[in-house]
Amino acid sequence: MMTALYTAEATATGAGRDGKARSSDGILDLDLAVPKEMGGAGGDATNPEQLFAAGYAACFHGALQVVARRAKADITGSEVTARVGIGRNDEGGFGLEVELSVSLPGLDEAQARKLTEEADQVCPYSNAIRGNVETQLSLA
Repeated sequence: MMTALYTAEATATGAGRDGKARSSDGILDLDLAVPKEMGGAGGDATNPEQLFAAGYAACFHGALQVVARRAKADITGSEVTARVGIGRNDEGGFGLEVELSVSLPGLDEAQARKLTEEADQVCPYSNAIRGNVETQLSLA
């Protein structure tokens, strides 16, 4: 059981992936467009996969900072890049795949890998999609 500390709210309107998305506080107010690679116009609008990638990268980086503080590890200059792919699944619908690339320039590979694996256990996004979305963790 979980008790929510914060609840985000956003509403999508218009033509779904070619519509708009707006948060309840108005801070997020974006046009959406289907990427060219999926047969859309693309252009100057974002898409759900970019939004998910940005959120996951930020969340995982936060989890990485938590586990680094616990381990008293200096992760100055660290970065997390999320790549979110979308494609047809075996059931005739669509699915996602995620690759998280973690850069920890001040740490040796063993320590970087350990912190990355620990962050994967702490990150709410990782916990939410585990077992449902193919996810790869790599060190940059």
